Amino acid sequence: MASSILENVKEEVTCPICLELMTEPVSTDCGHTFCKPCITSSYESTEREKGVSQCPVCRVPYQFENLRPTRHMANIVERLRELTLSPKADHCALHGEKLLLFCKEDGKVICWLCERSQEHRDHNVLLLEEAAQEYREKLHKTLKKLMKDKKESEKWKAHIEEERTSWKNEIQGEIESVQAAFKQMRATLDSEEEIQLQKLKTEEEDILNGLAESERELTQQSQLVRELISDVQHRLQGSVMAMLQDVKDTVERSKLLTVKQPRTFPKKQRILFQAPDLRETLQSHQGE
Repeated sequence: MASSILENVKEEVTCPICLELMTEPVSTDCGHTFCKPCITSSYESTEREKGVSQCPVCRVPYQFENLRPTRHMANIVERLRELTLSPKADHCALHGEKLLLFCKEDGKVICWLCERSQEHRDHNVLLLEEAAQEYREKLHKTLKKLMKDKKESEKWKAHIEEERTSWKNEIQGEIESVQAAFKQMRATLDSEEEIQLQKLKTEEEDILNGLAESERELTQQSQLVRELISDVQHRLQGSVMAMLQDVKDTVERSKLLTVKQPRTFPKKQRILFQAPDLRETLQSHQGE
């Protein structure tokens, strides 16, 4: 009963031109009420004589200057807007009507009054059931792609960990080789040993820093993939409305997501330390 009364009240304060709750309601000489912006636009497009136009409802002529603000209508609209601030989940927050349609252009679940409004006019609108079937297939494809991205991301993360260990072992091995070589020539080659070790330490630091940066970037990518997977799974497990609300953004973000191959450091390009070079250095010091 209360719902029926509310619907009747809404009908009374709905603008016949824009089919929305009235904004700044004004009445014409014939007694019909409209949004002030709507009747102004209608007047400017249909004016016959200066200051005279026809009522969009009954076609009776009226004087534009005689438009009267309707305060009690404005009060009713204000109260109705307050009532619709916390609508039911399956009802339109703006109109209070049941959400039965889906606008493909905006990716929103809408009601029949939304469909007729200026915001969604000429848009491609589907029944929820039709949209659900279409986007359920899209979301399944999206999830498949995201799972593949997740697997690729995990593979590269494991590769980085292996490379980190390999580099640390190789650098450590070279450090030990350098130390063994310089041990025999310590008296004259302390300064040279320090130079060589510093080069290796710097190389190790640069490479490990580079790998750490690659890992951070990969972790960020992985986090984004996991968030999208969670979003998609949540949509697929929830209601049709929850699945479709803003689904277009989820699908687009997943399309744009590409797991980038992290930066690595090929070992073939390195110039390795050679012990014979130290002997030449020793000989040059001895010559001095």
